[in-house]
Amino acid sequence: MIRRISEKELAECVDVIRVSFGTVAEEFGFTEENAPRFTAFATTFERLRWHLLGEHRPMYGFYVDEKIVGYYSLLLQENGECELNNLSVLPAYRHQGIGQELLEDACKVTGELGCTKMNIGIVEENKQLRKWYEDLGFVHLGTKKFDFFPFTCGYMEKEL
Repeated sequence: MIRRISEKELAECVDVIRVSFGTVAEEFGFTEENAPRFTAFATTFERLRWHLLGEHRPMYGFYVDEKIVGYYSLLLQENGECELNNLSVLPAYRHQGIGQELLEDACKVTGELGCTKMNIGIVEENKQLRKWYEDLGFVHLGTKKFDFFPFTCGYMEKEL
């Protein structure tokens, strides 16, 4: 079941994000030393609390027996677009369609909020993830290399 996240659930969301993105970090050799701004290392309770209460980002969790096993948030932009952030599923719950359910829910929510386009950023070297998003209707726009990341950022979008 997918439902909106409350402030009291933020610590659990931090754990889901850090564990989920931690597997990506491990697979691609990212560490706190070479990628301190990578999601697995940079996500904190304070940061999520600011996203929820300061930026008013809609946040949603996928629940199994009242446990959050998947998560996403949305950053609404002034141009009628939104950015999907931190779509994540705990490793033990992957390959069960939860990620796709979360993505479909995010598209539905953003459409209800009046957005016409969803943007995402990915680790470009993660070819499997890029293909997954492309299979679900996202179009690859290009890449950008930042000095503070040991990887290339890929950018994708989907018309809603």
